[in-house]
Amino acid sequence: MNFESELKQGRFVVGKCTKCHNTNWPPSEYCSKCFGELSYSPVKEPGIVIEWSSKDGQTFGIVEFEGIRVMGAIQGTPKQGQKAKITNCTFDGSPKFTFSVF
Repeated sequence: MNFESELKQGRFVVGKCTKCHNTNWPPSEYCSKCFGELSYSPVKEPGIVIEWSSKDGQTFGIVEFEGIRVMGAIQGTPKQGQKAKITNCTFDGSPKFTFSVF
């Protein structure tokens, strides 16, 4: 399983080390702590809105999932600490995320 190929399929996965169980972010081929192999699995939702801002009618921010902070567009009116889910993710030269708050 490859982070980029999964993201292109609309699935956000994170790598966890099969040896030391470290969650690796940003994505890598090997564990950043022990260089062990990674096993990829879908990120657990919901995430929590950490920060957000709006400009020209667009809202974007940082949402945390399992200790991983991801930046993307936010649909709805977010509040710090509010729950959010991933409504769209893709890879087009770089990762792109859209979140929805509830």
